[in-house]
Amino acid sequence: QVQLVESGGGLVQAGDSLRLSCAASGRTRYAMGWFRQAPGKEREFVAVISRADIRTYYADSVKGRFTISRDTAKNTVYLQMNSAKPEDPAVYYCAAAIILSRTGERMDDYDYWGQGTQVTVSS
Repeated sequence: QVQLVESGGGLVQAGDSLRLSCAASGRTRYAMGWFRQAPGKEREFVAVISRADIRTYYADSVKGRFTISRDTAKNTVYLQMNSAKPEDPAVYYCAAAIILSRTGERMDDYDYWGQGTQVTVSS
């Protein structure tokens, strides 16, 4: 069992940047994804990084603005959010997959989830 703890959420102005962190307990390395859920909407895929950090993949809505990365020494995955847009506000969740057999865009690709961190964008 791994525990995932997100942090870094808060209020950001449109056009500005914010970095979210997801710290994983233990030393096991996982494929890691970020999802988000806005009020009244389904949780949607944002980004994924493979276990070996070889592959990253992004939702079209964030491609070119968001970057997923990992600090292995800290067992922490980051989501750098640049050029925040009015459609970005949501609770952002990180997730871990023991084995990622697909692209990582589906929630059922993942085995563990964090509690989420709120991101708000002001215009």
